[in-house]
Amino acid sequence: MTRWLDDEEQRIWRNFLATTQLVNERLDRQLQRDAGMPHTYYMILVALSEAEGRSMRMTDLAHRAQSSQSRLSHAVARLEERGWIRRAPCADDRRGNIAVLTEDGFAALAAAAPGHVEEVRQSLFDALTPAQLRALDEICTAVRSKTVGGSS
Repeated sequence: MTRWLDDEEQRIWRNFLATTQLVNERLDRQLQRDAGMPHTYYMILVALSEAEGRSMRMTDLAHRAQSSQSRLSHAVARLEERGWIRRAPCADDRRGNIAVLTEDGFAALAAAAPGHVEEVRQSLFDALTPAQLRALDEICTAVRSKTVGGSS
């Protein structure tokens, strides 16, 4: 039996969708304007910058970026064209590839980060009280832990 949303749940759901879309659009616009890259590329660069050796298997990177393999492959190809990432064969799996963040890619990330962080603050954090931020963290953690594949 379908558990339909009641009026309050429907209002909350639509508010959640509108809010997440608004924040994502603002972040994407800011990064496109100031750094010439979409938010997706920024998140790939961040994931690689935080990985050991600034490199990661493509399958792991796709999972971390919450992207399909084909979409990630396309993005990595664009980032390779810019000289920000290079691909290398995986030493322990001849079929696999590793994405490696280049020095130019790290520099592009470092240059983009201050504007991105400021936009995150303006788009989300500045609108919330400390108690609301803690509640948001608890909500996000609960949803991610319940959702299949919700690990970070």
